[in-house]
Amino acid sequence: MMSQRARAARAVVIALAAGSLALTACSKNEGGKSGKDTKEDQKEAAVQSEPVVYADAEGSTGPAKDVPGARSGGTITVYQEAGLSHLDPAQIYVNDSGQVANLLFRRLTQFQEDDKGNVSVVGDLATDSGKSSDGGRTWTYTLKDGIKDENGNALTSADVRHTVERQYAKFIFDGPTYLQTWLSGTDYRKALPGGGFDGKHLPASVLDTPDDKTVVFHFDQPRPDLPQTLAMHGYAVVPAKGDTKERYEKKPVATGPYKVAENKAGKTLKLVRNTNWDPKTDSVRHQYVDGFTIQFGVTESTQTKRLLADEGDNKNAIQLTGGIDATQIQDVIRNPEANKRTVRGYQPYVMALTFNLDRVKNKKVREAAAYAVNSKSLIAGEGGAYGGEVAPNLFAPTLPGYEPSYDPYGRLKTPQGNAAKAKELLQDVPAAEKKLVLAYANSEQGQRRKVALEDALTKAGFDVVAKEIDAASYYEQLGKLDNPYDMYITGWGQDWPSPGTVVTPIYDGSQVFDGSSNYSHVKDPKVDALIKKALTQQPAEAAKTWKEAHHYLLENVLPAAPLWYAKQFQLSGSNVGGARYGTVSSLIDINRLYLKS
Repeated sequence: MMSQRARAARAVVIALAAGSLALTACSKNEGGKSGKDTKEDQKEAAVQSEPVVYADAEGSTGPAKDVPGARSGGTITVYQEAGLSHLDPAQIYVNDSGQVANLLFRRLTQFQEDDKGNVSVVGDLATDSGKSSDGGRTWTYTLKDGIKDENGNALTSADVRHTVERQYAKFIFDGPTYLQTWLSGTDYRKALPGGGFDGKHLPASVLDTPDDKTVVFHFDQPRPDLPQTLAMHGYAVVPAKGDTKERYEKKPVATGPYKVAENKAGKTLKLVRNTNWDPKTDSVRHQYVDGFTIQFGVTESTQTKRLLADEGDNKNAIQLTGGIDATQIQDVIRNPEANKRTVRGYQPYVMALTFNLDRVKNKKVREAAAYAVNSKSLIAGEGGAYGGEVAPNLFAPTLPGYEPSYDPYGRLKTPQGNAAKAKELLQDVPAAEKKLVLAYANSEQGQRRKVALEDALTKAGFDVVAKEIDAASYYEQLGKLDNPYDMYITGWGQDWPSPGTVVTPIYDGSQVFDGSSNYSHVKDPKVDALIKKALTQQPAEAAKTWKEAHHYLLENVLPAAPLWYAKQFQLSGSNVGGARYGTVSSLIDINRLYLKS
């Protein structure tokens, strides 16, 4: 996903295979004017669907280009309402943990974004973005010299192999699965049940480490998007010496510019400088501030009040993944000084009301809900035009193949919902089938969404039973196959500019298992056949197949009702420098921040 659980994105040539959450990018990095002009906003968003560039060794060499005016010192305070879903890199597939992962962890490749928002894939731990051979079936990476973890241990190819193999372990359940399935198929866990911890390893014909500096991946078919895949947070390197398996969440071993100094779950997370990080090896990250103190449990309304007041420590504060509180947006917009401290832009997420098809089996019920939902009221709760735009379908404006006029449920004509049509569809439906259990996150945002959905669905004749879920484990709970919920709001965006990173991870029948992103539990033979077909086609032909799959899903299966396209609008303190909207993260670019004084 790239779920909103949200997650990082980008891409080149062909469509790919399994699950994720993140964003892409090649638009101007000025934050835009999101909220004022829908057509202009979507024009900017469309630029994010462009392919990225693969960088060579020269483009992957550090240090990162200095941020103008940057200075060293001080601690940035970070406000966040819900706790982080994970700190184990292999489990990271959402944007809250992803933001923190940028500071803590490095992977073989990384996304680099210039001042205009253009994105390239560079070597992170590797010397370049990778060298392919055998028609794209083989990829070779060479590790840079002088790379150590926070404990001073040199990173070798054995650590990379360990990182890949531990993904096969049963305790890893919530991260991306692209690499594992490409190497070992959809039942990849059977290929290495012990995840490498029992001394057994993947064969050299799949993953080879001929020496301490070289890693070679062998696939059974071309994988041109591997450099973007390896740049995902979920594939950050976990040093073998410091791996504590299930306990790794508490105190992961850093390879990036910062390390964990204190972790009080759900309360605070303190990061300090990692003295073993060498900026000469890193072309993306900086280490300007002494550290970051993340405070959890701070609601978006409180975050906004503090940052708008801009007093004391609030001058040194930022929002992590939260945005400006919807009820205070106009206060920010009308305050010139505060407005200058905002970052904003289009996210790749399509927010949808997802149905659990194991429980809501009657398509008429799903259709009625799709007509009934009120996108207008939901978007109002997100901050109006600054928080989102009405979504007529499941492909975002940032995605290749986006169809702005494809609107099978009349969302554009009736953004407030069509209760009359919903009632018509429900006429002969038994009362028991009209009783639906709605899961929602226990956050201010989750509460607003619950109220809007309850109101619209009740007016259409549904009996809604709302059940609260802890916001920090929201997607984890939804990822359980036997979850007791009929419907829930989910958000997904591409991992890179390809419909394959949307359709495959959330609608592929082979992805129906605990921890999967197929939250609707879709198992449809035609969908599976179209996915398989698209993944073997060149981009132009694949685009037609993805379109067919998209239309079939919405019209014949209906696993989810599209609600809105997400936007981000964040505020930071006046003493925070280097703030800009990151088109890769779809949030404030946390890699380049500093304190002005």
